Amino acid sequence: MPSRRAFLASSAAALACRPHGPATATPAPTPTAAPTPAPRDETAIDEATLAAAERIAGVRYDDRERAAVLAVIGAQLERAIRRRAATLPESLAPATIFDPRVPGSPRGPARESVAVRFDDVPLPADDEAIAFAPIATLGGWLRRGRITAVRLAELSLSRLREHGAALQCVARTTDALALEQARAADRLLARGRPLGPLHGIPWGCKDIIDTAGIATSWGAEPFADRVPERDATVVERLAAAGAVLCAKLSTGALAYGDIWDGGVTRNPWNPNEGSSGSSAGPAAATAAGLVSFALGSETLGSIVSPSMRCGTVGLRPSFGRVPRGGAMPLCWSLDKLGPLTRSVQDAMWVLAAIHGADDRDPCARTVPLAFDASADASGMRIGFVPQWFPAPGEPLERAALDALRRRGATLVELSPPTLPDAMPWDALLTPLLVEAAAAFEALTLSNRDDALTWQGLQAWPNTFRAARFITAIDLVNADRVRRAAMQQLHAWFEPVDAVVGPSFAEPMLLATNATGHPCLVVRTGLRTRAPEPGTDGTPPADATPRPCPHGVTLWGKLWDEGRLARAGMAIEAELGTASLRPPRP
Repeated sequence: MPSRRAFLASSAAALACRPHGPATATPAPTPTAAPTPAPRDETAIDEATLAAAERIAGVRYDDRERAAVLAVIGAQLERAIRRRAATLPESLAPATIFDPRVPGSPRGPARESVAVRFDDVPLPADDEAIAFAPIATLGGWLRRGRITAVRLAELSLSRLREHGAALQCVARTTDALALEQARAADRLLARGRPLGPLHGIPWGCKDIIDTAGIATSWGAEPFADRVPERDATVVERLAAAGAVLCAKLSTGALAYGDIWDGGVTRNPWNPNEGSSGSSAGPAAATAAGLVSFALGSETLGSIVSPSMRCGTVGLRPSFGRVPRGGAMPLCWSLDKLGPLTRSVQDAMWVLAAIHGADDRDPCARTVPLAFDASADASGMRIGFVPQWFPAPGEPLERAALDALRRRGATLVELSPPTLPDAMPWDALLTPLLVEAAAAFEALTLSNRDDALTWQGLQAWPNTFRAARFITAIDLVNADRVRRAAMQQLHAWFEPVDAVVGPSFAEPMLLATNATGHPCLVVRTGLRTRAPEPGTDGTPPADATPRPCPHGVTLWGKLWDEGRLARAGMAIEAELGTASLRPPRP
């Protein structure tokens, strides 16, 4: 084990498990002829405590080095204690701001260009057909007076009440607000003044995104009474676009998994399994036709995983494209907000309404968004890694390659991305663990984390506690690995327009979340499979296999969501997956 003279964080680790007053550093004693044993101060940092902390930090000092550390560590501990005594508001972001751009990299499209076209089809008599209609169809009916925003809102609220309890996907409906917004939308339509493609469209919001005067409890018992005074920026923007908020949708507690203070959110295709998470409610409610679209969030798979499980289109935008003001902070340098929908075009229209810089999020920036639904995949260069598609492989993953080829794309073989000098990809987990533990430090130190339902080894309470033993030096060096990952992926994406592969192909989920690259989950069909175990490892009560959706992920360059959408729409159109619906309960 290496010997180092600088040892800054292991002492804080020793303090972390001590719930009472400040620790004091005890200098190394001067030997005497006949020392008199003294009562041990259990709060003191002495040689034995420091030696034990060294093992946790992965370093080893000799007696001389240890004595020198003991002489100065008291001041370090007192600084930490004074800082912890101050209340840090949840909206206060760190001074260090993550920028995913590599110097000299493209800055995105030259100008904003989002094409909007509405369908002109008859209104069906079947309410379920209306509920599952894409936004382009709903918008056409609204603009031609074939349906009203109030009727759409009432239909959504009815379906949320009827199916929400069985799926455990609804934290609360927003009836009064929805009907108020729907009436306002109808008044504007009557004057010929629609606000955009989302005008009058019912939607649902993950319950980590603030809504003024409406409880936003983060799916967690300690925050059950939390009622924000202001809407999150994305909620404000969707209201300005005329969208109608019908529900706050369940989230795994503190944005992890599908276990929340209201139960376990279910997959509408097979309610014997959870929906995955943490955008559990947004995925389940959208897939089940309870809302037309939803907003979720991702730090490490929270849009991708439930989209795969429930069969929604999941768009995780480039880091910084969508502002997070008013959303629960989990990891300031990784959190992203994005739409979950039933078609790629719907996702892009939602993204167009919510993206852009905002004073409440220091990482958000305005970068033009370019999207044209009439553009196909012809001429696109789509990368793929052959070893991710082993023969016979997963046929519904290989189907995406065949669909892109038939739609005119050129498939380009790539090797998996690698890091230089044997740097490990899993070092990229360190910023997530440390920032999340920092965001919820007060919850941990107050022991209110004991109120959370899930208390397993992989659950947040244990993760937050363990993260306090990660040294600051290891965090900084993990960030240096992150810089190397940004450089490597920038070069890896350079020869292609996008890359397609299995959604959990190593190292893509962790790597692209850490580097801020966008991704798009699209369905490729149905496959019969047994239900997955729960987030906490609980086996399903009924293991009968059922048809469930499967898909792939497209990854792209920073700010290039428009080209991802072109490839996604090609897969969707070729395989006919946009019309897939789960069975009726």
